[in-house]
Amino acid sequence: QVQLVESGGGVAQPGGSLRLSCGTSGMIFSRYGMEWYRQYAGKERDLVARITTLGNTAYADSVRGRCTISRDNGKSTVYLQINSLKPEDTAVYYCHVRDTDYWGQGTQVTVSS
Repeated sequence: QVQLVESGGGVAQPGGSLRLSCGTSGMIFSRYGMEWYRQYAGKERDLVARITTLGNTAYADSVRGRCTISRDNGKSTVYLQINSLKPEDTAVYYCHVRDTDYWGQGTQVTVSS
């Protein structure tokens, strides 16, 4: 059974940083691309960042230059570092196994002074 568990969310001030983690189990992690999405209240989930099995990355325009997605295949974990946080980064962040229906439960990020 595939499980994804996000952590690292919380409340941060504008200009601050957070690192989100998504630990996985029940899958051969290194064989899958991984993605981070975020969802604003009442909206659909939007792709934030993607990392391929080879470590190639892509970012949404709204976070490019402020976010870094990375993976540790030995720990079966994908990370999202968000710097220079803005109030508009406030959302629930989900990790997702690319091309599957596997999602984490989400972690809330709130950016507020």
